[in-house]
Amino acid sequence: MAYLAPFRALRYDPLRVEVSQAVTQPYDKITPQMQERYYATSPYNLVRIVLGKREPCREGDNVYTRAAGFFRDWRREGIFLEDPQPSLYSYSQRFTAPGALTEDERRGFIALGKIEDYSAGVVFRHEQTLAKPKADRLELLRATRAHFGQLFMLYSDAGEIDNLLGSSASPDVDVEDEYGVQHRVWKVSDPALIELICGKMRDKKLLIADGHHRYETALNYRNERRAAGGGAPGIPRERSSAKVMFDREPAELAPYELVMMTFVNMNSAGLLILPTHRVVHGLSSFSAEEFLARSRQYFTVDAIDSGLDAARATSLLGETGRRGTALLAAMTNRNFLLHTPRASESLFAGFSRRQQALDVLQLHKVLLETVLGLSQESIRNQENISYLRDAREALDRVRCGGANITFLMNPVRMEQVRDIAFAGEVLPQKSTDFYPKLLTGLTIYALD
Repeated sequence: MAYLAPFRALRYDPLRVEVSQAVTQPYDKITPQMQERYYATSPYNLVRIVLGKREPCREGDNVYTRAAGFFRDWRREGIFLEDPQPSLYSYSQRFTAPGALTEDERRGFIALGKIEDYSAGVVFRHEQTLAKPKADRLELLRATRAHFGQLFMLYSDAGEIDNLLGSSASPDVDVEDEYGVQHRVWKVSDPALIELICGKMRDKKLLIADGHHRYETALNYRNERRAAGGGAPGIPRERSSAKVMFDREPAELAPYELVMMTFVNMNSAGLLILPTHRVVHGLSSFSAEEFLARSRQYFTVDAIDSGLDAARATSLLGETGRRGTALLAAMTNRNFLLHTPRASESLFAGFSRRQQALDVLQLHKVLLETVLGLSQESIRNQENISYLRDAREALDRVRCGGANITFLMNPVRMEQVRDIAFAGEVLPQKSTDFYPKLLTGLTIYALD
């Protein structure tokens, strides 16, 4: 059972700070160039907390202690104000997808969700996590005792929750990000409506779309606090603004038992997954002819127009993908469509039929590992592979001689992500790219 709670969010005071100059993309999407731009935009830009510059450290002075100092000072100065009533926050994102001509809208809502072990069958992941990012986020959480970005969680219904949250009122927050996405937030404080929505969410399974590392960081922090004598679940040891409205839960949970989430209906027409293309580079012994000869052992390989542009490549992939696996391999002046896989099941030992049907698994296990001979470790460390969202950029990279071969892909389908996650399985690295991203800093959940 999914337990949700309203909370009294900390939010930027718009009279003190222009919100559009203070919020950021998720920390793991901030490039060094973006970090510099955020620093220059405003002295109160949240990048100083979520991804501060790693300057030379002195004892007691490092990126985490500086983050905690900024957070403490900004709260004291009134840069952040706490909402007076426990609330949910309706969240709309209007966007035009890369390469698209029409605008879409993705709707959801922000609330606190109870942190659950995966074994409880409430929260499901679809990808593995790495130790280093979790260690970094845990240090930041320990130092600041706050969550600044929402975890992106999916649930399933027929649209009734979105309908309940619809509003014609002016939003409390209205900002446009650097990708032209309009983010709007409405505070929802009606206790009856909050209880109705939380009640409708009670029987939902939750699937992590984005934020696996931060979810597991919150889980590790919860366990750490419990072990340190923070009290059994439901016995508050810190001031909490979270009230959980369910018969079977205590009236109040310890703050570390909850984490900030944005909930989006996985059946929504505005839920978009983009493909992530693979660019392979730095292979000194790469041979196009050898690649093609070996690939034909595992796929039907058709030569296609060598002058194919990104739009036509995407269209061709989509058409072929309706019948099953489709991958496009581009070299300097040659393009090939790979489809109708026939690799031996021995290559997929340990993977279910659901996973084997994924284009990305066919690419990784057959083409990257078996045909090109890349090790799993080198792929994980991105030694000879780059991941690009833009098909044109991926094609340009190989055509200008900056790569050996580029693989263009169709996006994974939402039902594939759902079925694999709910079966307790995972997808390969960089399989999903939910677009657009949730902005960091629209609401903040302080544990004390």
